[in-house]
Amino acid sequence: MSDRAVHLAASVLLSYPDERLAGALPLLQATVAELEPGEPARRLAAFLDHVAATPLAELAEHYVATFDLKRRCCPYLTYYTYGDTRRRGMALLRFKQAYQAAGFEVTGELPDHLGVVCELSGRGATHVALRLLREHRAGLETLLRALSEEKSPYAGVVAAVLATLPPPTERERRAALRLAEEGPPAEEVGLEPYGLEPYGFEPHSPEPHGLGPYGGGAPDAVPAPFGGGRRGGRR
Repeated sequence: MSDRAVHLAASVLLSYPDERLAGALPLLQATVAELEPGEPARRLAAFLDHVAATPLAELAEHYVATFDLKRRCCPYLTYYTYGDTRRRGMALLRFKQAYQAAGFEVTGELPDHLGVVCELSGRGATHVALRLLREHRAGLETLLRALSEEKSPYAGVVAAVLATLPPPTERERRAALRLAEEGPPAEEVGLEPYGLEPYGFEPHSPEPHGLGPYGGGAPDAVPAPFGGGRRGGRR
């Protein structure tokens, strides 16, 4: 349950900050306070302190400046490995199929957005989300490095998610180093041929996961993420 709660909180925090985040702040603080001591709890608590002390307009301005305007701070995991190439289109299709196999449909956002993957875990399919996160660990590490170099508070949220994964293997370390040195492929192609319009998150039906008003099966203290309200990064 701890990883699931960390992921669901991270999913909300990786959404575009608006009035819904301000309204959810007490619930998020209560949920993080109940996490087991460790890096995820510490990182999320520090970010929530930042949110509580920062005007909403300033949070939104930083979010856009970071995720919308800086290519290196891209929250879309397949971008790091494949760039804007046809191979990325196929990778996105695999994400979409993984969601469908877990009983979910994604609408309003691309499925490789880190916040959407975390939401999948928070809604009950933690094992599927963890597999996707591990498969794209090099991208996560690259995103964390970029956010840290930008001195963005969002580095703490990404670090909290990474801390829920097992220690990296030697192969994963090499992949992260290679990605940091070479960057993503540069070939530019559209994703439209793969039918991958932007999407958010929606269950096939309320039955498989018992979805309630907060994204069924999720910790009661954590509100459902904002669906199509996410913004940020290159699609």
